[in-house]
Amino acid sequence: MTSREPADVVRLKRRLSRQKRQIALLETIATEADGERRRAEERLIHDAFHDPLTGLPNRARFLDLLTRAMARKGEDLRLGFAVLFIDLDRFKVVNDSLGHPAGNRMIVEVAARLAGLTEPCAGSLARIGGDEFAVLLTEIADPSDAVRFADRVLGALKHPFVIDGQEVYSSASIGVSLGTTAYAYAEDVLRDADLAMYRAKTLGKSRVQLFHREMRRSAITRLTLEADLRRAFANGEFVLHYQPIVSLASHEVVGFEALVRWQRPDGVLVYPGDFIPVVEDTGLIVALGFWILREACVTARAWQEAYPRETPLTVSVNISPRQFAEPDLVPQVRRIVEETGIDPHTLRLEITESITIGDADREVSMLSQLKALGIRLSIDDFGTGYSSLSYLHRLPLDVLKIDRSFVSAMDKSAESFQIVNAIMNLARNLGMDVVAEGTEVEGQIARLRSMGCDFGQGYYFSRPVDRAGAARLLEGAQHWKPPT
Repeated sequence: MTSREPADVVRLKRRLSRQKRQIALLETIATEADGERRRAEERLIHDAFHDPLTGLPNRARFLDLLTRAMARKGEDLRLGFAVLFIDLDRFKVVNDSLGHPAGNRMIVEVAARLAGLTEPCAGSLARIGGDEFAVLLTEIADPSDAVRFADRVLGALKHPFVIDGQEVYSSASIGVSLGTTAYAYAEDVLRDADLAMYRAKTLGKSRVQLFHREMRRSAITRLTLEADLRRAFANGEFVLHYQPIVSLASHEVVGFEALVRWQRPDGVLVYPGDFIPVVEDTGLIVALGFWILREACVTARAWQEAYPRETPLTVSVNISPRQFAEPDLVPQVRRIVEETGIDPHTLRLEITESITIGDADREVSMLSQLKALGIRLSIDDFGTGYSSLSYLHRLPLDVLKIDRSFVSAMDKSAESFQIVNAIMNLARNLGMDVVAEGTEVEGQIARLRSMGCDFGQGYYFSRPVDRAGAARLLEGAQHWKPPT
């Protein structure tokens, strides 16, 4: 017969058993908490080095990978590498026309296409920010290897993306920086690839550009120019010159085109080709463009009062693509027209063909709203862009301006003559006036007039002149007289 344990011993054993279970439970909780903490730390580390939209490595992670590639290059000079900086062309148009959610979906699709190219060749793909991507290629035997890969990227992006049921075409500008022992920091390699990309974009986009040292010197010069231009705008150093537009039938000056110049404090006059590209890239073109419009309207209004005529003088002002993309363009133009008191029918807004290759519906809407204000609309440098003739007739345009390159070659090239003739026929069929730019010799004037061209603008009549010079033209004669 088994002897029974004392009651206090039984109670002690039970208490010890409960304590063991509690300790085991606490150990389990602690283990789970430790695991959750580790997972949370891993998530934080992952998020710190990856882009939340695409899941790709971000700039910080890419620089880390690049630093390691540079270290391997230092240990073995045979290990070549290259960095590609990829920037989508005209991506802002997608965001502005379809909205940011659609833009994000396109970024994800672009990332997928680029990943499909980099994974087979063991390349590292990262999203640097916005519409910018970078690729690290670590098995580069020759610079041509990197260029061939970049060409494949351009090819992959040529196929349309379907975003919200709409086909969207894209391209990219690509800069390539080759890994050499001259680099000490990963940031410098990426910076130089970025500089090469910018060069590719300024040369016409949708192309590949290898970095060379001159680009760095140019970048420093550009930074100085940017600062000078911002200071120039703040100090009122921009001025307008005016080039007359002349009736080929009557030799009457019918209006002027306003052209911006930069008058430096030292008196040097800087022409648009030397600063407008930088003004456009910095976004200063928007403020400068509206200043030009206001100044031109004030001047034209003064001329109309000083030199009254049955058909008032007109003034033509260029609207940049960046300006045209501004959502408040129409209200801004309306305000300037009202505040300056100019008759809107005497104002000509000139757009370039590049504006006509974006979101057609938005363009038609914006131009129609401007036309509703009474303003006439002109398409500048016609024939040099890529506007679709299939919907050109939808745009409420009043004037086609034939590019000077066709006019100047008209007497020497049968092809140029045929282009000018085709533009003339197109304009007549659409009920539009035609201005021939770059008219320089009398033979061109006679030929254009025989083809039915309405107006001419060029050195044969007058170079662009300042406000006082334009006033002298108007005071001297209501009709332009050919030189003797």
